[in-house]
Amino acid sequence: MVHVESTPEFVKAVYQKMEERLAVARKRLNRPLSLAEKVLLGHLDDPANEDLTPGKAYIGLRPDRVAMQDATAQMALLQFMSAGLKQAAVPSTVHCDHLILARVGASDDLRNAENMNKEVYDFLRSVSQKFGIGFWKPGAGIIHQVVLENYAFPGGMMIGTDSHTPNAGGLGMFASGVGGADAVDVMAGLPWEVLYPKRIGVHLTGKLTGWTAPKDVILALLGILTVKGGTNAVVEYFGPGTESISCTGKATITNMGAELGATTSIFPYDKRMEIYLRSTERGELADLANNHKHLCTADAEVLAAPEKYFDRVVEINLDTLEPHIVGPHTPDAARSVTQFAKDSEAQGWPEKFTSALIGSCTNSSYEDICRAADVADQAAAHGMKMPIPFYVTPGSEQVYRTIQRDGQMQRLEKIGAIVLANACGPCIGQWKRDDIKDGETNAIISSYNRNFPKRNDGNPGTLSFIGSPEITTAYSLAASTRFNPLTDNVPGADFKLTAPAQAPEVPANGFVKDESGYLAPVEGKVVVKVNPDSERLQELSAFPKWDGKDYEKLPLLLKAKGKCTTDHISPAGKWLKYRGHLDRISDNMFNGAVNAFTSDAGKCKHPLTGDIEDVAQVARSLKAEGLRWIVVGDENYGEGSSREHAAMSPRFLNGAAIITKSFARIHESNLKKQGMLPLTFSDPADYDKVRDGDRISLVDLKHLSPQKPIKMVLHHKDGSSEELMLSHSLNHEQIAWFKAGSALNMLRNKG
Repeated sequence: MVHVESTPEFVKAVYQKMEERLAVARKRLNRPLSLAEKVLLGHLDDPANEDLTPGKAYIGLRPDRVAMQDATAQMALLQFMSAGLKQAAVPSTVHCDHLILARVGASDDLRNAENMNKEVYDFLRSVSQKFGIGFWKPGAGIIHQVVLENYAFPGGMMIGTDSHTPNAGGLGMFASGVGGADAVDVMAGLPWEVLYPKRIGVHLTGKLTGWTAPKDVILALLGILTVKGGTNAVVEYFGPGTESISCTGKATITNMGAELGATTSIFPYDKRMEIYLRSTERGELADLANNHKHLCTADAEVLAAPEKYFDRVVEINLDTLEPHIVGPHTPDAARSVTQFAKDSEAQGWPEKFTSALIGSCTNSSYEDICRAADVADQAAAHGMKMPIPFYVTPGSEQVYRTIQRDGQMQRLEKIGAIVLANACGPCIGQWKRDDIKDGETNAIISSYNRNFPKRNDGNPGTLSFIGSPEITTAYSLAASTRFNPLTDNVPGADFKLTAPAQAPEVPANGFVKDESGYLAPVEGKVVVKVNPDSERLQELSAFPKWDGKDYEKLPLLLKAKGKCTTDHISPAGKWLKYRGHLDRISDNMFNGAVNAFTSDAGKCKHPLTGDIEDVAQVARSLKAEGLRWIVVGDENYGEGSSREHAAMSPRFLNGAAIITKSFARIHESNLKKQGMLPLTFSDPADYDKVRDGDRISLVDLKHLSPQKPIKMVLHHKDGSSEELMLSHSLNHEQIAWFKAGSALNMLRNKG
């Protein structure tokens, strides 16, 4: 089932099936459709009978592809192996991009990663070859850039085990980040089940000019919608402004739609996408898209009266949009660069940046690097070198070889840039810093996508800010948080930077294609071995099914307050190497979660002994006693990366339910897949009623049914009790997962 690329025959078949499904769906809805609706409805499993109520109904979809990165692929493929299946039912790929530690430079870092991760790479390679999955070797590139170059196509649908999978929306694809269990379902030939998303339209007018870049569109939108404003919604861009943005610029914007919590983000097919398709040697796909433009763009009536067809419409005028910077600690703390200098001083943030970084899956296109190189040339013309470490992460071997051939890489290195491996590196905590002590307060700026505490370097004292590649390059030359590149001279120099010239969106001489990064599956028998003594990999055992009893007086393990992202629940960094070993990685569970009763991170009071210990160790102790437990959380619980371990570790250590004010979409789905109950306070103010030392009962679970509230009883230490009501979004099939012990148990039983 593997396709090295999305072939014309494959895409043609997708379009034909879309036409058939849309004909059925249009008859049912009898109204014009947005682009996102067309792709969504065009991939329905059962277009005649699916409930099509946005925000309420769960629908079954048939994605065209699955993509996995090496950190999440381990658990996804371990689950796939344990399901007893023979081959992936849809074209699927694995990309080795997360486990490469950034330290000194591309060659040495890649060599060290291949040695350090040999066991994992060998496992992923052999599993891929055994089950008909394409394998991209370490150094070939970051998953989302490689997908954009080889697999994405207008109107297609893909799921990926990484939250930034929507990057492919820049090429008109409905691409969504999911947990590994969702990927297993699709690779097993089952539909992908997802809540029918609501629709947010972003109307772009005007044209980007000067310092303003595509990155500023999504940074500004984050300031408008916040990190939970896109939850269970598709963000669809439309209007004349879309045509002023290159395909890779569009991908930058849809990539960071993950920070909005959106199901996905998508742009309509246009000339800029055609340019990129032809430049990446996919001219036949451009021809097909041109002939099926009605499938890859919204209906004219939607564009004429968007307020009638979207749940919310946001207006952004690109003519007046200023360059933005977001941070620290959250990607929706947005302001213009003009305001940044003022905020920096008013907030008492460090005066100097200690490092600057450009690239990553979000901003490593040819166009991005060209604009950064323009700023570097201005510095070189005045004899300047970078006063702070300046790192460049190319998105793929194709981009790396092309900027090497065309000279942009050398121009950046001339002023002191360090070119890292084609991998995620510092963007996901895979950055070994020797210049800052742990806990030391400092500021960095990057063109990455996430900036939660400890996200980049594992240091809670690092204040991480995000801007476009050219703005980041400008700030690296100034090394100052008080600098405004639009108005100020570079500190210590007698010149002012000018906005980079219009950069080519694709290379004039085409891309230098990566001919060696891909490994196809092999015919014949492939043996996959997992060493039982390994600390990196562990075969999975089935979770026990529900015993049919209510949860009576379960101990409260933790009440988390404030942000509790998947980074807080299951940190990355040094823990990435244990992503294939559920027992070992569970030692990091809730490492970064802030205890509402003590304000300490990663610590809680043992319900039986009263001792203060690591949350994970307390959970292990309770499990050893045969006790299940409950965690209470705040708003948008589980925001951030799609990492499945943030749901699997609580389940593995005997968690029964997570009760919050609200959930982030992917994490809520992951909890359901693992057989846990994700519940929300019917009255969010009831969060405050949960006390230290409480025991919690969830009653009448045998009558658990869709939309029926669950009664919760808080048993306080003083002998009093309170009854509260909890809501949930479980449908009939998800309730069956809970009863079976997990979705994988259900799949295994069906097999």
